[in-house]
Amino acid sequence: QVQLVESGGGLVQRGGSLRLSCAASGSIFAINALGWYRQAPGKQRELVAAITSDGRTNYADSVKGRFTISRDNAKNTVYLQMNSLKPEDTAVYYCAARHRATMVYEYWGQGAQVTVSS
Repeated sequence: QVQLVESGGGLVQRGGSLRLSCAASGSIFAINALGWYRQAPGKQRELVAAITSDGRTNYADSVKGRFTISRDNAKNTVYLQMNSLKPEDTAVYYCAARHRATMVYEYWGQGAQVTVSS
């Protein structure tokens, strides 16, 4: 099992910045990627950004150039730096871990609310 604990989030004005953190514990060896998903009211959950064990990253088109995902392997922590936030970024953000055997994001954090006011 892998446990994911998120922190950060909150309320920010348009154009502002926030940083989310996610600390992983447990069977870390079983995962090969960490990602951030988000879900806005009435919408499907979508992948925002992900980073693999060897540092490769990918981003949703809607956040490219504004969000940056990074990881601190020593702390087993992944971060999502969000800049130039827009009201449409408002959502609950979830940290997720991908199992190396199934290549499926099987482990999830509790979620962090991000609200961007206009």
